[in-house]
Amino acid sequence: MTQLITTELVELDQNLGSSPEHVIRHLAGRVAANGRATEVEGLFADAFARESKTATGVPGGIAIPHCRSTAVTEPTLAMARLSQPVDFGAKDGPADLIFFIAAPEGADQDHLKLLSKLARSLIKKDFTASLRAATTQAEIVELVEAALADKPAPQAEAAPAAGATAVPVTAAAASADTGDGAAKGKGPKRLVAVTACPTGIAHTYMAADSLVAAAKEAGVDLQVETQGSSGAKALDPAIIAAADAVIFAVDVDVRGKERFAGKPVINAPVKRGIDEPDKMVAEAIAAADNPHAHRVPHFGAEEQAELAAEEKSEHLGTKLKKALLTGVSYMIPFVAGGGLLIALGFLLGGYNITTFADKILADNNLLNLPTVYPELAWGPLGAYLGAVFFKIGALSLGFLVPALAGYIAYAIADRPGIAPGFVSGAVAVFMGAGFLGGIVGGLIAGYVAHAIGRLNVARWLRGLMPVVIIPLVASIAASGLLFVFLGRYVAAVTVGLNNWLSSLTGASAIALGVILGLMMCFDLGGPVNKVAYSFAVAGLGAASLTNQAPYQIMAAVMAAGMVPPLAMALAATVLNRRLFSLAEIENGKAAWLLGASFISEGAIPFAAADPFRVIPASMLGGAVTGAISMAAGVGSKAPHGGIFVFFAIDNFLMFVVAIAAGTVVSAFAVIGLKRWAVKKPVDTVETVPVAA
Repeated sequence: MTQLITTELVELDQNLGSSPEHVIRHLAGRVAANGRATEVEGLFADAFARESKTATGVPGGIAIPHCRSTAVTEPTLAMARLSQPVDFGAKDGPADLIFFIAAPEGADQDHLKLLSKLARSLIKKDFTASLRAATTQAEIVELVEAALADKPAPQAEAAPAAGATAVPVTAAAASADTGDGAAKGKGPKRLVAVTACPTGIAHTYMAADSLVAAAKEAGVDLQVETQGSSGAKALDPAIIAAADAVIFAVDVDVRGKERFAGKPVINAPVKRGIDEPDKMVAEAIAAADNPHAHRVPHFGAEEQAELAAEEKSEHLGTKLKKALLTGVSYMIPFVAGGGLLIALGFLLGGYNITTFADKILADNNLLNLPTVYPELAWGPLGAYLGAVFFKIGALSLGFLVPALAGYIAYAIADRPGIAPGFVSGAVAVFMGAGFLGGIVGGLIAGYVAHAIGRLNVARWLRGLMPVVIIPLVASIAASGLLFVFLGRYVAAVTVGLNNWLSSLTGASAIALGVILGLMMCFDLGGPVNKVAYSFAVAGLGAASLTNQAPYQIMAAVMAAGMVPPLAMALAATVLNRRLFSLAEIENGKAAWLLGASFISEGAIPFAAADPFRVIPASMLGGAVTGAISMAAGVGSKAPHGGIFVFFAIDNFLMFVVAIAAGTVVSAFAVIGLKRWAVKKPVDTVETVPVAA
């Protein structure tokens, strides 16, 4: 097994910058410089994405940024003791001890267990005190290796004595005898917990140990199931059955959640299990004695505890937006795959493949190629393969509206809403109501299923609710309303909208392009950006050879969304590097590829550092690009991919011209704003080299 940490991966008493982004980038550079990662940017992007989901600062002045990354070649620890502490989101203040854990995507279990063991050691005060007292890199390496060689949590592995309250953290050490004893006695409260974080390396195990320690102090019997990367055995069903309450300290879905059905539950992010374990234990004890406490729902039933909390804090508009974006996010794979396959079909079989495809597939195969096929096809083989690709793509796009409706309903009512949502989407297609009908049907199906799921029914009926009663009643309600009342009116609106889009020419089309370009660049992947993108993607289902407007809208949206990262890359790496920090210049190098791939988020590091210059400049360029794209009639049959789906773009030359024009406009605009608008000085800490 390779050494996880070496003296070359340790930095003592250095100033690595003023933000987690600077520190993580620097440590990623050190990992790459030591041959343990293939690239800095890929590793940094994965680690910072993980940091953005949940801050990795923990009590005691410690931070543990970590990730799995395809850029990592072997499991690695990089450590820095900072001379200027940096705020990583811990409640007790900034961190001066930073452990960067980098694991390959396919890391073996032995390495993952060692990484998890280190994370557990960091909540021990004597260990962190030794790290702060160390004077050389070699001492740090020795301390870490000693911690990795020790048992992970002595207090968790000690066998319970008579009346003892500490219990094992891992299910492997949780014996059935302990559970039976707890079940029979009248001793302390019995709690179970599950801890899990997206990466499953650090926070999962630190939360587990923190909860166990807090339970011990409170005189409570607690056993934890860690659903992490290094593997875990599920809690014994007898232990779960004997528990008075359950704690979920998780950032991801709990695997096997139905095992805890009916138990009072305290649900919180995994980081709270590290920051406030005593409060979580106290809340669980109180919930155990509270007959009105939220409980883990039965399998398939509505998740009452989570939804009740959300309903108190969210407005109707927020809920609707989340439901619509959920539907669109699940719909996009059907559109992406289907759109690209149709584009390939047109490329190989010619644009008249639509009239030949069914007959070719019915009468021909690879051993009997067609003799009658479109003139623009790439020969008999091209015609046959074009027909295959076109038909697969068309069938994939056929799921567009049902998937949209199904997952809108899913976002509202969870799994019981999926079936009635899909059915209402199919009805919307049948009635010609299009994606608008799918949205209406999905919302009705979701809210009907949601309402039925809240009914307090007899225990014997609960098992039938999610699989029979809710799908049946919600399907009748949503699809029935579309058939009997709403469908024809929504269809009329859809036809009118399609006719209006098809009629857009000249100034009106250009104005639409300007609006879409402004929206795409306003928040770089945020809600406004997603509204414009969702509008374009949802409209693809109505496109045809005679109705090219949806393709043109999709092209304008994609082109405008590519402008911000490309413009920032041009400005920071070519036009005027002196106006940008070293970190921004490094980001600019990556932004070339991100922009070319239609990943607007590539400009976020620039916007976060200087929003009042970057965002207006981006919007200006996006408006120019959207206007040129619509004016030139550029069309895209693919909803994503940027320049890499060139074969799916009509008038590709003008597509490139529109992007180039917007990029140049935005780049010069941001440079002008940085030069002549009131300018804040660049912090000197940003010039710290990426890798020593």
